Amino acid sequence: MFKISKILVVIVAMGLSLHAMAEGKIAVVNLQEAIMQTDEAQGRLNGLLAQADFATDKAEFDRLKIATKQADIEHVGRKLNTAQQELGQTLLQEMSPKVNAVLRDLIKSEGIGLLLQHNVVIHSDTSFNVTAKVTDKLNQNAAQ
Repeated sequence: MFKISKILVVIVAMGLSLHAMAEGKIAVVNLQEAIMQTDEAQGRLNGLLAQADFATDKAEFDRLKIATKQADIEHVGRKLNTAQQELGQTLLQEMSPKVNAVLRDLIKSEGIGLLLQHNVVIHSDTSFNVTAKVTDKLNQNAAQ
C-alpha cells in the first residue's frame, strides 16, 4: 500500500511539472535585490551613506573595530544595519506598484508560467533568474 502511495505521488508530481512546463517557463526572482540594484535605490543609499549621522556612526564603527570593543562594535553595527534595512523596507513599499507592473510585463513577454521568489527555491540554474531583467526594466521606467 505504501509503495502504491509513493508511485501515485510521483505521478502527480510529474503531472504538475508537465503542466507547469506546458503553461510556460519557470523563473526565479529576488525582488529585494532587483529593487536595491536600481539607480533610484543606489542614489538613496548613497544619500544615506553621505548623511552626517551615518558617517559619524561609520567612523565610530571603524574606530571601535580597531579598538576591538566587541559589544560597542555590535551595537554600532546593528545601528548601521538598521538604517540600511529601514531604507530597504521603505524602497520595497514605495516601489511595490512599479515592481508589480514590471513583473506582469515580464511574465507576459517571457512566457513565464511559474515565477518563484528566490528564497523559496532550493536550487535553480542562473538561467532561471530574471532579477537583473526586473532591475533593468525598473531603471528604464524611471528614466522615462
